[in-house]
Amino acid sequence: MTTSDTQPLRYRFRSRFTLGLLLLAAALLGWRIVDLHVLRHDFLQGQGDARSLRVVGMAAHRGMITDRHGEPLAISTPVDSIWANPQELLLERERLPQLARALKMDTDKLQQILASRRGREFVYLQRHSHPDLAQDVVALGIAGVSLQREYRRYYPAGEVAGHLIGFTNIDDEGQEGIELAYDDWLRGQPGSKRVLKDRLGRIVENVESIRVPQPGGSMALSIDRRIQYLAYSELKAAVQKHKARSGSAVVLDIKTGEVLAMVNQPAFNPNNRRNLRGDRYRNRAVTDVFEPGSTMKPFTIAAALESGKFKASTQIQTAPGHYMLGANTVKDSKNYGLIDVATVLQKSSNVGASKMALALTAEQQWDMLNRVGFGEITSSGFPGESSGLLTEFRKWRDIDRATLSFGYGLSATLLQLAQAYSVFATDGYQRPLSLQRVDDIEAVTANQQRVMDEDVAIQVRHMLERVVEPGGTATRAAVPGYRVAGKTGTVRKSGIGGYVEERYLSLFAGLAPVSHPRLVMVVMVNEPSNGDYYGGVVAAPVFANVMAGALRLLNIAPDALPESTEQMMAAAGYVAGGRP
Repeated sequence: MTTSDTQPLRYRFRSRFTLGLLLLAAALLGWRIVDLHVLRHDFLQGQGDARSLRVVGMAAHRGMITDRHGEPLAISTPVDSIWANPQELLLERERLPQLARALKMDTDKLQQILASRRGREFVYLQRHSHPDLAQDVVALGIAGVSLQREYRRYYPAGEVAGHLIGFTNIDDEGQEGIELAYDDWLRGQPGSKRVLKDRLGRIVENVESIRVPQPGGSMALSIDRRIQYLAYSELKAAVQKHKARSGSAVVLDIKTGEVLAMVNQPAFNPNNRRNLRGDRYRNRAVTDVFEPGSTMKPFTIAAALESGKFKASTQIQTAPGHYMLGANTVKDSKNYGLIDVATVLQKSSNVGASKMALALTAEQQWDMLNRVGFGEITSSGFPGESSGLLTEFRKWRDIDRATLSFGYGLSATLLQLAQAYSVFATDGYQRPLSLQRVDDIEAVTANQQRVMDEDVAIQVRHMLERVVEPGGTATRAAVPGYRVAGKTGTVRKSGIGGYVEERYLSLFAGLAPVSHPRLVMVVMVNEPSNGDYYGGVVAAPVFANVMAGALRLLNIAPDALPESTEQMMAAAGYVAGGRP
């Protein structure tokens, strides 16, 4: 066979061989398709899902806290947190310096964070990032770096309501104040969903919702933001003026038992807590106790009147302004001579108050203090509230009963003292205190308890009015156009080995308007150091300024106007001490 005859055979062999190879390749591809899409479909689908299908959490925002008028005091705003999968991110070590610069972080520190969590799939790189920074990081397109939506708490009132509202931690859990007390109610329930992610960890598709996030419940507080700000600014000014160590103030609406304002100094801003000590966070008005001094004399007099042994006109000999009780001396600032019970309160006579107390039994004295709430926490529900201290009366000596009559030998919080004074404003009833807005007035009156004889409460209230009038110790607590009642307290603080000469508490507790009481306020300034320390000089003006503004804001008509003005108001439909 010639060469020309063998060439067609060779070509036919090559073509058939090539065709065979193509058919074999097609058969193999077909088998591979069947293997992948039929025989091993479920396994491979699972492996693919394991690499790209993820279940991610869905943050739920915390409930809003508002004042009684709906003004926001705490709100949650959406923010992004930057996180990474260390296993993926460590594969791109050459890009770590770039990422560290974007995060404003040291590269070595970033590497240490990732290395310490090498076996995990999730680590936060930065919580609650600034929106621009978060977007800059995502724009880098680094594998394993993603964003997670969270919520950050913001407090519009800042330090004005910081002690009362408290704050949350970075995980949105209540840590102090109202945020802590009602954390279960305010906190939302996170949801979850199944998503499809690309190789960079970005969500490219929402597959299904597993659990819908439930937002937290909102809460309307009893606080009136306007009165809160007024009390805050006046207290701050007084603490600064008198160079005091601290101060607190509480305003109550005695009609409902609501706390309209609760402020402390020094304050803190819950929006920026860097470099702040923990002692700045506590709400001194409910956690700190003190000896209330002469602000307790009205309760001594109330117990004396209830006993039937004394009347408002009963004469008490206080001359020569002091007397010995065993080895101890009870004394007044001056000799008031023979005075009646009302004048004992007006002049704040320690001698008169102690003689009245010693005429009673220890149990009668203790019973009055116990009934108005001393020695027990209030119904406010504020976390960390102190109960104060009222000791067992069977252990009292005569000197204990004497000093207790003018406020030494027991301890109380500012809120307790305000609650006790509200009894004089409600004609002897004690109503539950509330930090939440009260919408059901009938429920308040249904839960009130009589703790003092009505006639006694009214008599003491009118005696307290004389304290603010000329001749009393609290003329600077007067509010133009309104009848005001109250009592000063100038308390020597105790220290190692006894009471210290140079350290005082300045107090004033009062109510207005006397004809139809509506508001009670107590002010305490701790350790004024500029020379003035009397309660009538330091604390009383704070009361006057705040009470004047609060009465105006609540549209409570004056009850101490000239007769011609009263006639004009009556013609317009106003009732003194109330609303039209």
